[in-house]
Amino acid sequence: MNRVLDLEDFDERANDVSNYLCFLRDLEQEKILLSHDGVISKIDTELDKNLKATGFLLLYNLVESTMRNAIQSIFDEIINQGVSFDQLRIEIKKIILQNVKKRDVDKVLEQIKIISLDIIKYGFSRDDVFSGNVDPRVIKGIAEKYGFSTTTDRDTRDGIDLVSIKKNRNDLAHGFMSFKEVGQNTSAENLVEISERVIKYLRQILENIDEYLVNQEYLDSE
Repeated sequence: MNRVLDLEDFDERANDVSNYLCFLRDLEQEKILLSHDGVISKIDTELDKNLKATGFLLLYNLVESTMRNAIQSIFDEIINQGVSFDQLRIEIKKIILQNVKKRDVDKVLEQIKIISLDIIKYGFSRDDVFSGNVDPRVIKGIAEKYGFSTTTDRDTRDGIDLVSIKKNRNDLAHGFMSFKEVGQNTSAENLVEISERVIKYLRQILENIDEYLVNQEYLDSE
């Protein structure tokens, strides 16, 4: 089957997160030692906590950026295929109309030449999709609207790890907990295990979206 999605960017981002967490795990397990002014030592406990908390931020960033780019890819493909508004499934029509209502009408009118095509372009903004709220429930809700599958294998635990990742990210972003408080509640080894499940979950969601695009399931079935 020919692919529509290019997963190279996702793989690169995921690899960056994995490398960071694996390095942190090796530091914590003293497989890697630090050197300062010629003195060899293990990682400072307080620094270790801060670095683990940062790991949650990296994981959340991977989740949100991946899903935002995936939704962008749906609109890009619809536009690239020259699909008109009338051909789209009703759920996507609703998304477009709801988003257009948020735009400056005068600016939209200046840009629209063929309304059945151009309204799709102005019915999407990356900023409308997610804002610090991505978890399995949100992804499933988005999937229902667009019509792609969220089925993944058992190893992903259906993306349940995203719940704790989102909570820790938001606790840090809003100042509800300090980096040390978040970092003291997990080990680097556990973070590596979480990242492996999350990356597998996200990749399978992307593969589902790719199949959705290849089969043009964004079109009205009638």
